[in-house]
Formats: sequence, structure tokens, C-alpha cells
Amino acid sequence: MKKRIQPHIMCGVGDVAKYVLLPGDPKRVKKIASFFDEAHKVAEYRGYVTYSGKVDGIGISAVSTGIGCPSTAIVVEELVKIGAETFIRVGTTGALQPDIEIGDIVIATAAVRADGTTRSYLPVEYPAVANFEVVSALLQASKKMKKKVHLGIVLTSDAFYGENNGATLRFGEANVLSVEMECSAIFTLTGLKGLRSGAILAVDGNLVKGIKKGEFEPGERTGELDERVQRAIEDEIRITIEAVKLLESGARTRISVTP
Repeated sequence: MKKRIQPHIMCGVGDVAKYVLLPGDPKRVKKIASFFDEAHKVAEYRGYVTYSGKVDGIGISAVSTGIGCPSTAIVVEELVKIGAETFIRVGTTGALQPDIEIGDIVIATAAVRADGTTRSYLPVEYPAVANFEVVSALLQASKKMKKKVHLGIVLTSDAFYGENNGATLRFGEANVLSVEMECSAIFTLTGLKGLRSGAILAVDGNLVKGIKKGEFEPGERTGELDERVQRAIEDEIRITIEAVKLLESGARTRISVTP
């Protein structure tokens, strides 16, 4: 039988592992893969970059989703078709709480479905919820690495330049931790398909404080380029890889982490 290649990610069965890490930025895929024990590039097409490798003998892959739920849904759909089973978003987010600082880490338990893509699949009453085992593994890994995390609901939005408004900030008043652009698609699709997913996010802005990614002068290190954010991204990659090890070993330790 000929190998069937997916039309957007350009990967087929055997090209990706059952554990897949999902950054938005294509360049971050190579960075994530540098933390694997071994890794190789599988494909690069239309902004979708895929690396596969191993950590402690466990197969693991990283695939970029691009920005927003439409492109993310394409990636998840095609990865499912070629054998992926557990999806963990490794991304960035803008805080909606005054006590969440730049460079902090958020672990999402669920996502507000303020996007258009997932409504094409299911009505908004269907919850976009992270898998309990994945969340638990991420928490256990962060505790093991002595990294403080914020645990709770995030807001998934389609409009980056429409986020700094009263409607978005009101979600903060409802104890939503932060806003980002992909979790809803990942959680909804994996829930629909009976698969596992989670998300860990480095904080690169705070809308409550008026700190948001925007224009900057050449050489400035703001937003995701801020050194605090870059350190948080490296930390979340390490946490996620440790979480994959825990998931593979079948660890079910009860964790108590204060957000």
C-alpha cells in the first residue's frame, strides 16, 4: 500500500509519534526538537513545520499550527489521521489577571470558545476542556521542576487586534486567566474524537496592565522577544517533555498545586 500524505502538513503514517507538541510559531518547532534526545525534520510546507524524534526512547513530535483556530484545526485533523493521540499546545498568551506577570506560565484547564472555527463542528454549548491526565501530568512535571504555574481557564479569540476591548477584559473579571488563539480548536477537536490534549502557555503580555505585543523599535526585546518570555518558553518545553514521560509511564499521582 502506498503511503498516504496529508495535503497540508505533508506527513503520512509513521512520520509522527502519538505525542505531539503544538507551538504556533514554525521556528519554535526546531527549538522544541533541540530538547529531544534525537530529532529530525520530517516536513515543511505552507508554514507547517514537523520534527519527530525521541525522549527516553519515547516517540515524540512537534508541529507548528500557525496563528489561530482555522490553521490549528487543519493540523489536528491531519495529525489524527496519521496516528497522533495526545496533543499539547506549547505557546504564548496574554494575561487577563493583574497578578500574572510577564514570563509566568499558565496551564489551561479549558478554553472559552470565542472563535469561529469550532462552531463549524459543534454548538458553543459543547465545552472545550483539556484532558485531566494531560493537565495532571503538566502540573506534576512543573512541581517536579519547581516552577510556579497558574492553573485555570483561558480565552481563545480569533481577533488579535480586537482583544483589547471591554468584552475581552470582562472575561478577566470572570476569572479567565489569559487570552490566546488556538486552545479552543485543540480541546474541542480532541474531545470530539476521544483523544487527549492540554496546553501550557508562556505569558508575553498583560492586557489588564496595558502590556501587549505591538510595534517596537529595531533591537528592542518586547513581547515574545522579552528575555523573561524566552526563559518561560524553554521552561514550558522542559515541563511538557517531562509530562510526556509521565503520561507514557502511566503515572497517576494526585497533585495539589495552588494557582
